[in-house]
Amino acid sequence: MRVLIADKFEDSGVAGLRDLGYDVDYQPDLKDAALADALATTRAGALVVRSTKVTEPMMAPTLKLIVRAGAGVNTIDVKAATAKGIRVANCPGKNAIAVAELAFGLMLALDRRIPDNVADLRAGTWNKKEYSKARGLYGSTLGLIGAGSIAREMIRRAAGFGMPVVLWSRRFDGEDRPVTKAEAAELGGEAALSQIPISLAPSPAEVAARARVLSIHLALAPETKHLVNAAVLGRLANGSFVINTSRGEVVDHDALARAMRDKKLRVALDVFASEPAAATGEFTDAIGREPGVYGTHHIGASTDQAQEAIAAETVRIVKAFCETGVAPNAVN
Repeated sequence: MRVLIADKFEDSGVAGLRDLGYDVDYQPDLKDAALADALATTRAGALVVRSTKVTEPMMAPTLKLIVRAGAGVNTIDVKAATAKGIRVANCPGKNAIAVAELAFGLMLALDRRIPDNVADLRAGTWNKKEYSKARGLYGSTLGLIGAGSIAREMIRRAAGFGMPVVLWSRRFDGEDRPVTKAEAAELGGEAALSQIPISLAPSPAEVAARARVLSIHLALAPETKHLVNAAVLGRLANGSFVINTSRGEVVDHDALARAMRDKKLRVALDVFASEPAAATGEFTDAIGREPGVYGTHHIGASTDQAQEAIAAETVRIVKAFCETGVAPNAVN
């Protein structure tokens, strides 16, 4: 099996694939027409990507497996791959801790206005009078939209911060009650339930109404695009925090900009609807320039720990597919 890796990938993953005897072609800067040409000329049977888009014209006849070295597969034309008999697999949950850590870092940054502190100090301005004002996170309700692996890591950390949790997911849609001990064990561990209340809300809007910090953890799909819209944001209390580390398109950014102005929301975004295709480039998404937005560069999964775990899972997927014809974590 020839494996083409068309994105930055951990050395341990490249070595792991080669140790299994696969012919690995590591070209991390491939994209668009160059990627299509490489797939055609290398006759690769497996393709590994992170953020690189994979479209129908790229899918050469020899291609049998596409592995997304991460969780979301919105950059891959899964429908076209399915029609061509190509399996698409991902690595769910392997970056959950990393994303949860960033989300809590952004939460603390919003509360203590850490970026603004740093900017003023670098500009030679001392303003303890202004920056001594902070609400504090303890006792604030954390609202989670989504109940997947990242949300579970959020619940574990919320317990340490003394933050009650209210959540909604499609799995619990319409339910309005405390979680059971069994659900708590699955969502964040019974230890979390012993330290903080955890409850279900019947809708995303109701989560917003009960929360002071709203954190979004949904995969992008047709049914989740702009799920966090004016109706949801309008239920937030003045001065609430909004954090999105999932996908930019899950939030209606026009509605978010209006809600920021109307409700004095503080917002932290790691993801945007319009992001440069390459690792560096010009950033043009207007929401990132809104006063009150703290932005990071879609780095939620970008810790060494997370990338090592994803690399190991990618090796496992390729090995299993080559040996059995079955791709673990296949989404089609």
